[in-house]
Amino acid sequence: MRAEKSRYFVRNIEEDIMYKILKAEKLNEIVYLMVVEAPMVAKHCQPGQFIIVKLDDAGERVPLTICDYDREAGTVTIVFQPIGASTEKFAKLQTGDAFEDFVGPLGCPSEFVNEDIEELKKEKILFVAGGVGTAPVYPQVKWLHEHGIDADVIVGAKTKDLVILEKEMEAVAGNLYVTTDDGSYGRSGMVTKVIDDLVAEGKTYTRCVAIGPMIMMKFCCLTTKKYDIPTIVSMNPIMVDGTGMCGACRVIVGGEVKFACVDGPEFDGHLIDWDLAMKRQQMYKTEEGRALLKEREGDTHHGGCGNCGGDE
Repeated sequence: MRAEKSRYFVRNIEEDIMYKILKAEKLNEIVYLMVVEAPMVAKHCQPGQFIIVKLDDAGERVPLTICDYDREAGTVTIVFQPIGASTEKFAKLQTGDAFEDFVGPLGCPSEFVNEDIEELKKEKILFVAGGVGTAPVYPQVKWLHEHGIDADVIVGAKTKDLVILEKEMEAVAGNLYVTTDDGSYGRSGMVTKVIDDLVAEGKTYTRCVAIGPMIMMKFCCLTTKKYDIPTIVSMNPIMVDGTGMCGACRVIVGGEVKFACVDGPEFDGHLIDWDLAMKRQQMYKTEEGRALLKEREGDTHHGGCGNCGGDE
């Protein structure tokens, strides 16, 4: 069941108004957290949505999932890992600096937002967060907790030093299971091993939400499928411009063309063609690959512009 798209697209178009950074923190060697003053965006945020950040006139548009929001304080929290020129510049910003553009909220909210709370309380929900994927998982778990629903959460990272938001997640999760690939903290092994272990221990789940690197989400879905656990994933990691016009986040879901930024970012993970999606991401990294994809995919190469049918 797909959540209703947000009705709100908030942007301050006054040239002299910037989005001030109230807090800039380095969570570990590769991940940064910022609390940004953006009252109109915060007013309409829902779990599962994302924003687009732009540092200045020359900066790139960078889509980032919302990690947290405070409507009363008028703030939105973002978490990111520098992987390009723009996010490298973001990492150098300090408290008191500001972004020129902070657009959102965009995308469809988590499906929980539009469901009956009393029916949700009857479910047993499992969240699986991998690496920076812990950031978009947190607001969903927090939202459920605020509505009297405690979900189990698996947080996975390569090493102890790369685990993020553990205390915050522990405060809102029913049960929190931390695992590291190298066994340096918490349980030892991949998040899929923890899923297997929990089921073997007698745990039963009616739904799973998995967010993290594509390869992690793929194998989470393979694992949950054998236990008949419906699974939602977020394809935010493959977004580039956040409008569907670049064609980067084109994905096949149940045999249909979808775009993470205009149709998602969340989809039924058991219906995604993961092998094709990962192969496509590798091709998209080069100019030649992008040209080939555009040629092969024709009118369905991009969506969201209103002309190609990709957003229908």
